[in-house]
Amino acid sequence: MKAQPKASHFIDGEYVEDTAGAVFESLYPATGEVIARLHAATPAIIEKAIASAKRAQPEWAAMSPTARGRILKRAADIMRERNRELSELETLDTGKPIQETIVADPTSGADSFEFFGGVIAAGLNGSYIPLGGDFAYTKRVPLGVCVGIGAWNYPQQIACWKGAPALACGNAMVFKPSENTPLGALKIAEILHEAGLPKGLYNVIQGDRDTGPLLVNHPDVAKVSLTGSVPTGRKVAAAAAGSLKQVTMELGGKSPLIVFDDADIDSAIGGAMLGNFYSTGQVCSNGTRVFVHTAIKGEFLRRLKARTEAMVIGNPMDEATQVGPMVSLAQRDKVLAYIAAGKAEGATLVAGGGIPNNVGSEGYYIQPTVFADVTDTMTIAREEIFGPVMCVLDFDDEETVIARANGTEFGLSGGVFTADITRAHRIVDRLEAGTLWINTYNLCPVEIPFGGSKQSGFGRENSLAALEHYSELKTVYVAMGKVEAPY
Repeated sequence: MKAQPKASHFIDGEYVEDTAGAVFESLYPATGEVIARLHAATPAIIEKAIASAKRAQPEWAAMSPTARGRILKRAADIMRERNRELSELETLDTGKPIQETIVADPTSGADSFEFFGGVIAAGLNGSYIPLGGDFAYTKRVPLGVCVGIGAWNYPQQIACWKGAPALACGNAMVFKPSENTPLGALKIAEILHEAGLPKGLYNVIQGDRDTGPLLVNHPDVAKVSLTGSVPTGRKVAAAAAGSLKQVTMELGGKSPLIVFDDADIDSAIGGAMLGNFYSTGQVCSNGTRVFVHTAIKGEFLRRLKARTEAMVIGNPMDEATQVGPMVSLAQRDKVLAYIAAGKAEGATLVAGGGIPNNVGSEGYYIQPTVFADVTDTMTIAREEIFGPVMCVLDFDDEETVIARANGTEFGLSGGVFTADITRAHRIVDRLEAGTLWINTYNLCPVEIPFGGSKQSGFGRENSLAALEHYSELKTVYVAMGKVEAPY
């Protein structure tokens, strides 16, 4: 099984290789098989990509928003026409089951191109400000060259979530995917240029943690958008601050999901499972601390255990498979270490907890795992695991559970299941998080803003709000009379 791209990088409208860059391998997580070998970007590749973007951006910015939008919408159409091909590539890249990627990955990227292609003509409007005889007006203008740094859990989606608003606003982008999932972004760049995007406006370069600083610190870069871990976010934000670059940080979380005793239990279990096991638990917004009212704890755990143990683990290319492997051996080992810590610290293992026995030994599989009787001080309740590990915690009263839910440095997401809609709104108003759900979990359509607070980042992806993060406001004062000076 191979997925070797034409070259490692896509710059100035074409595939580019530089064999002087360090070789790294792209592995299929289901088997450990090498599916592609690529070269990390050399300084020369980085300079080529940024120079290309800088050259192309002014002419792109001078185009009308409608003209820019037409190209983005054409790219969305191409992505939908090739959804199966792109989904299979995403599964090879990440190991996620094809039943997920075919509905959630290229399609959400296409949604992003279509949305921003359709709203920019209105979304970038300024305002008129009357000042008596004089007046002023504002306009939104592009930033210039933007850098996107992607994570490995949703590589195609993230490439589009960052690229679509950046391009819509008249910027150019240099995108670096994770070295674990390098393939999908190259196809996104190829499709954009097939759709008519002028050369140089969307460049993809490969690399690792040594490549990011070269992009972030480059003097011709105006903005950096990162999806990644909190430690990485702190480093990138600090580096960008040194040259006053604008930043968007979409970082990690340890989000609470609160289930009251009047909730529809089956719906709450479904939400908790989607918020812990989808994409093998590798989702930053996951509700990994599931607070369940003691009155329904026993029934909740009984039904949850049955549904968890019935999940189909297997070949990601089989559409019947519901759980695929972790993205890498290192990530699986990290999650297994957290599971061991949960057992050692006294949590009750309800389901999973090990490596499934129905898959080959070469893949990076792990069972969906549920712990009960978890306390707030346990390691598994405090640290982001980024794997299919659900922590169920008990609670009895609203006031206490809100305090416990907020007792974390993270603030990405949260959710509540209850039949009392007044209580639902009261809870989400008090939860310290940027993205919240009532009686559902992890739905992120492009029309709504997505992002966190506290240590989970700042800025927003998607919706009209994203346009504000890829443009800046320019104010113009217009005098209608003579200037009167006191000297």
